[in-house]
Amino acid sequence: MSDSILEPEPAVSGAASQSTVEPTVEPTGEAGPDADNPSRIRELLHAAVTAVGGVERPGQVAMAEAVAAAVDNGEQLLVQAGTGTGKSLAYLVPSLAHGDKVVVATATLALQRQLVERDLPRTVDALHPLLRRRPTYAMLKGRSNYLCLHRAHEGAPSDDEDGLFDPAEVLGGPSSKLGQDIVRLRDWADETETGDRDDLSPGVSDKAWQQLSVSSRECLGATKCPYGGECFAEKARERAKLSDVVVTNHALLAIDALEGAPVLPEHSLLVVDEAHELVSRVTGIATAELTTTAVNRAVKRAAKLANEKAVDRLQAAAENYHGLMEIADGGRVEELPENLYFAVAAIREAAREVITSLGEIRDRGVTDEDAVRKQAMASLETIHDTTDRLLEGSVYDVVWIDRNDRFLAAPASLRVAPLSVSGLLRENLYTERSVVLTSATLKLGGDFTGVAASLGLSSTGRDDVGETLDGTAAVPVWRGLDVGSPFDYPKQGILYVARHLPPPGRDPERPEMLDELADLIGAAGGRTLGLFSSMRAAQNAAEALRDRVPGEILLQGEDTLGELIKRFSSDAESCLFGTLSLWQGVDVPGSACQLVVMDRIPFPRPDDPLMSARQKAVEEHGGNGFMAVAATHAALLMAQGAGRLVRSAADRGVVAVLDSRLATARYGGFFRSSMPEFWYTTDRNQVRRSLAAINASAEPIRVR
Repeated sequence: MSDSILEPEPAVSGAASQSTVEPTVEPTGEAGPDADNPSRIRELLHAAVTAVGGVERPGQVAMAEAVAAAVDNGEQLLVQAGTGTGKSLAYLVPSLAHGDKVVVATATLALQRQLVERDLPRTVDALHPLLRRRPTYAMLKGRSNYLCLHRAHEGAPSDDEDGLFDPAEVLGGPSSKLGQDIVRLRDWADETETGDRDDLSPGVSDKAWQQLSVSSRECLGATKCPYGGECFAEKARERAKLSDVVVTNHALLAIDALEGAPVLPEHSLLVVDEAHELVSRVTGIATAELTTTAVNRAVKRAAKLANEKAVDRLQAAAENYHGLMEIADGGRVEELPENLYFAVAAIREAAREVITSLGEIRDRGVTDEDAVRKQAMASLETIHDTTDRLLEGSVYDVVWIDRNDRFLAAPASLRVAPLSVSGLLRENLYTERSVVLTSATLKLGGDFTGVAASLGLSSTGRDDVGETLDGTAAVPVWRGLDVGSPFDYPKQGILYVARHLPPPGRDPERPEMLDELADLIGAAGGRTLGLFSSMRAAQNAAEALRDRVPGEILLQGEDTLGELIKRFSSDAESCLFGTLSLWQGVDVPGSACQLVVMDRIPFPRPDDPLMSARQKAVEEHGGNGFMAVAATHAALLMAQGAGRLVRSAADRGVVAVLDSRLATARYGGFFRSSMPEFWYTTDRNQVRRSLAAINASAEPIRVR
């Protein structure tokens, strides 16, 4: 093999290079001119990079200049910036130089904290002498992320007891774990400056936190609450209002865009980092569910305050709904059956009557139980809004009966989600501001078109499915920029597809795949991140291989994700198996992760009501539903999963896909061109030799 560990194979047809020397610009709208003074942006970026001890990269410079130009020209910009580009500084520097209000929205807590605690402080210090001003910044989250002082000091309304109660006494007593958490939270309320749950260490359970926090609907309001002047959530909003840069999350951005009541301060520039996750987050915020448990909870909360007959009617409606859902079959519902329609309508009318009753009590001036009433109103209004949406039967919504597989004894529930969020994003996200959307994975199949359309952007003035789903025609002008990656993917990694394996079926028992996985782990000496398409498949693999491989197999769910990643990083012979959150949330540079395995292409389940409805909608408009929905969904996950391998310039390893369809199916080229441009092979023996060589030697992989 001469001096090469790998023998090159013929190039993969359809694969597109993503490791570029010069940034690739894809004008999909009218691209504006360069920034007025790009040399100024380069000067500022150089100062910021120097301050953090980094090295400027061509892609980072190109991205910073493009962001500045987008702001100057009022453009919408999509930027694919590979791992290691330094994209945080590439958008922070022009954002700070911009001078007007900027909102940065991220998908993960880790990146939010990195921006506020590390990147922004050092960048502001570095740019202060050049800008001759010191930009300010703040983090803002949803209200339920902040401790409520009223609940901490006055107690929380109980679903089990009358009136207000002491949760530390009722929920197991102060000696229980829950009671101890609540007592600790009360003590913390007198010490913390932020009230932010993420500043509490060690943390507490969701159940404990819910006792001392409120949603926006449950909040008494700053003017009415006796603790309004000290409220942590209100202080955070005030800090955000006065700051130049506000760092928030996708969920709050979605609430701000969709619910009509602004929670973010007005801003002229929005940066959406980890933008590949935005559609999923917005869909989650826009999805509603009607459960018997939620209606019963509302009944209990309203029982002592509202008209007794109205509450009884709501209880009877809930019992009728419960009986129907116990025998309901799961799946999409094109139109509610008559009996279910009337059951949902009865809940809506009864909820409206109880809401009216609570309002009449409030009008009589009863104020000593405001917190109880507010909590009841919040539950009832949510139920009323959900039932109203279910009964409306909008063509823009998908309704289905959801049977929770984890809790077989629980009745099914009705769920409703938007058929598409592209129209919602187009109407609410891009109005009167520039938006920069960035991620390491925005190009699928070699271009931005699919992701751009899902985000409400299109070069044609309409969605890829044909006519716009919301009836609007105006589509923002945008352009796409691929700044590549500083990593040399063909020399740092191998993409191996197990072409010889039989295609996976619906049965998770795949003995040939498990044999292949065991051999690969053995060749790698552990050091394996196993990405599975379902939790059941991950569990089966862990159980089958724990006696067949020498190192420990860590399984998602057996400990906290943070602890599992810590153990995986510190033990070279260990493997970590899991599902969705591992595909996107693991950052383990170095020799601890030299083999990333995907058990199969992660297509959505064929019976997924929302995905199948979206696929059908595309097909009805003449498009390819499979490629636009199922393949796009899977390609994003595979691109993210493959990105777990190379996290630094020194990393070497293999991404192994144990699904032969990636090599044999017509859509295989689309998936491969969506992933980093690793050296591609289907030779199982070559991969074993390469893994053994990587494991045995610290020398880099040399490929001719």
